[in-house]
Amino acid sequence: MELKTPRIAPLPETQWDEETRELMEEARRGDRILNIFRTLAHHPKLLKRWRVFGGHLLNKSSLPARERELLILRIAWLQRGEYEWGQHSQIGRDAGLTDEEILRVTQGPEAADWAAFDATLLRAVDELHAAARLSDVVWQALTARYHTQQMLDLLFTVGQYQMLALVLNSIGVQLEEDKEGFPS
Repeated sequence: MELKTPRIAPLPETQWDEETRELMEEARRGDRILNIFRTLAHHPKLLKRWRVFGGHLLNKSSLPARERELLILRIAWLQRGEYEWGQHSQIGRDAGLTDEEILRVTQGPEAADWAAFDATLLRAVDELHAAARLSDVVWQALTARYHTQQMLDLLFTVGQYQMLALVLNSIGVQLEEDKEGFPS
């Protein structure tokens, strides 16, 4: 089910208390605040703590940005998280993904033209989504390249964006007008 209207609407600025106003100013990007933050503003204490966790995964992760974005786009696709797809398509481009690669994420790890490690990353997401664990084969392929902190960042990244899709899909956070949704 795709919600065309939010179940929880973004909190109007007229309803922000001082704590919420401070959080919204921290979340401001240029002249706007994304719908995700304005919606989660209904629960400022949760938003404050989630932003620390999400901020680590997005800005301080030990994973290379391009690889992190492959993980996020794949779990967004599998979870039907169109809001995150829209946001991370652009973040992925900024991290070095091509439009062709972003579209190919929808086809999964078996699609032609993936570099071997990129396919392994996508396979890891597929396994985590389907079975809530990694197989020994995928674990070994990842740990041949990633150290322990990177493995933890990978697992928490997939888990965080899986959870986020569940939340955003359930409450109906709408894409910003300038963001693209899923490919046709």
